[in-house]
Amino acid sequence: MKYNKLIRDNIPEIIVKKGGTPVTHIASDEEFEAKLLEKLAEEVQEFTESKSAEEMADIQEVLKALYELYGLQADAIENLRQKKATERGAFNKRIILEES
Repeated sequence: MKYNKLIRDNIPEIIVKKGGTPVTHIASDEEFEAKLLEKLAEEVQEFTESKSAEEMADIQEVLKALYELYGLQADAIENLRQKKATERGAFNKRIILEES
């Protein structure tokens, strides 16, 4: 079966333990970025369908990889989130804008 998708680091070993023969390559920087963005969309779609904590954890793992790729720090992102929440609010009040 052909995949051409980004996988977690231990998946090749898991495939071997199950008797398979994985065919892999190491992504270039450009391919890695593209595949991470594809993976993010995939994981968000899976979370949308399942609403599971496991899928949310997968989203966070992809975000962590993107932080590292772009040279960002998780605490810096959290500070930006808090700043925006302070200035613009969060989503706690569940407000839906119907018109403006």
